[in-house]
Parts: sequence; C-alpha cells; structure tokens
Amino acid sequence: MSEYGATVAWHLPPQASFDYETFDRSHEWTFAGGEVVQASGSPEYFGTASRVNPDEAVIAATASCHMLTFLSIAAKQRLRVLSYVDRPHGVVEKNAEGRFAITRINLRPKVVFEEDVDAAALAKLHESAHRNCFVANSLRSEVTVEPES
Repeated sequence: MSEYGATVAWHLPPQASFDYETFDRSHEWTFAGGEVVQASGSPEYFGTASRVNPDEAVIAATASCHMLTFLSIAAKQRLRVLSYVDRPHGVVEKNAEGRFAITRINLRPKVVFEEDVDAAALAKLHESAHRNCFVANSLRSEVTVEPES
C-alpha cells in the first residue's frame, strides 16, 4: 500500500470581494517534495486560464499514469522506448445522474521504439498499461470529506 497527500491552499486577499462571479479562484497545490503548482478553477467557472485547473490535472494524471505503466511494461519486455508523447483530451459534461463529471478521457500517445514494434504488439502494450494504471482504475473511487475544526 502507498499513501499520498498534498496541501491545497486558498486565501481571500484583504479587501477582496467574495461574490460568486468575482472571487479569485487562484490557489496553490504543494506536494511533499516541495513542488508548488499554481492552480485555479477552469475559465468556464471564473478561473484563470494560465493556471492548472482540477479537470486538467485529472486528465494529465491519467495520461501520466498510463505512460509510466506503459514504459514499465515495455522495459520489462526489453523494448527500448525512445520517446512517448501524449496529448490527452477530456470531456466535462453531465453524466447519467445529471451531475457534471469528466465523462471521457481520450489518451493519444505516440510512442517511438528503438526497434520495430508491430501494431498488434503495441495494442497489447497499451491494453496492459490501461488495465494496470491505478489512476484510471480509481476514477470512480470513493471520496470522503472529513472537515477539520
């Protein structure tokens, strides 16, 4: 088992308004290694386009997990990967329950190997990576809220 965490922090600037349409959605994600990511809501919800939003982060995390799983499988099979570039695309829309959700994530990886890998072998590598990617396997996971006082 592994456990992970982060600090997500937002503060209302002094004298700033706190109205739905105008409050600043800018915040920071700080990770255990010290990395700080400037985040915001998505522009559709009054966020800042130049910062990462949670929807983009879920899509990027899914692509990153798939890539790392794929690379691990390829390495175990002694298939030397020279590059792996993905431009994932996700869709946020209402789901079957009528709630907004990321309903689809389309991974579009382009992999370059040192040796020739046929289409069937490549498909098998991606199927195995998808089956073993714990982020993709978690997307409908339980979320609990435990407020601190």
